[in-house]
Amino acid sequence: MDVNKDTHGIGELLDLAAARAVRVVDAITDTDLDRATPCPEYDVKALLNHLWHVVVEFRKLAAKGDSDFTKTPDRVGEGPGWRERFAAEARALAAAWSRPGAEDGLTGAMDMPARLVGSMALLDLTIHAWDLARATGQDYPDDKELAPVIAQLDGAVAELGDTARSMGMFAAAAEVPEDASPLARLLAATGRDPYAEIPV
Repeated sequence: MDVNKDTHGIGELLDLAAARAVRVVDAITDTDLDRATPCPEYDVKALLNHLWHVVVEFRKLAAKGDSDFTKTPDRVGEGPGWRERFAAEARALAAAWSRPGAEDGLTGAMDMPARLVGSMALLDLTIHAWDLARATGQDYPDDKELAPVIAQLDGAVAELGDTARSMGMFAAAAEVPEDASPLARLLAATGRDPYAEIPV
């Protein structure tokens, strides 16, 4: 799939993914923050801080600005109200990529096609929301509403996969049954076992 050819705008897809991510984050309790996640290097708090940082920095990229991923702030640790603050930032990300011209041209330090960069933000917002849901015992529905997001991300992962694996961003693709759901197949392509138990 060519990630530059789709009937859905990246902003529209991010809006859908953001709404799902916000529901997951809203349901995370303070006692969940030290739970393990499908990302071995992150507990729930660290993964949420990582995702939050992605949301903030990729909003800058929508406006063709400079991003900085050198340090991840502890936004969760800034005090009460972190769920509401995350929700506001996630909505702002979708709004930024919905603005005219956001998907045009190149953006980022590597001058990548803007739509592909927006797809990277969509990937993190979708996959890490699933990670957080999985870690905290929540459902992340794989339904018709999610289908256009998965379709966009299938193309992005196919384009980015080899590079992402060489940089350690993706693990080797996991095996899934032939009848696996679209979301399970996408998760497997990023190196996740969608059926694995999370260590307590």
